[in-house]
Amino acid sequence: MAGSGQCPPVGRNQGEVVRTISVVNELGVHARPAASIAREAQKYSASVTLSHGDRKVDAKSILDILTLAACKGSSVIVEARGDDAEAAAAGIERLFHERFGEDR
Repeated sequence: MAGSGQCPPVGRNQGEVVRTISVVNELGVHARPAASIAREAQKYSASVTLSHGDRKVDAKSILDILTLAACKGSSVIVEARGDDAEAAAAGIERLFHERFGEDR
């Protein structure tokens, strides 16, 4: 895009994808969702982080994700960097939208 006069899409810059996702499942990001997120993030070569409040953690670590203590109604920011960043962010976003298979 350099020199084309076009700006990159919002939330995306040279192999980086940023998405803000609402936590909608009743119990928030507890152990089972954290395990699902970590498994999904580990499928990709991209580095993936999750942020909540002033904390930013490695999305490939269940224990790191649990430290976020993200409850229902809060927002989590997913940042992925690397060749498959888009797929990594989309996979994690899908888990949140599907409520980790809970609340059905």
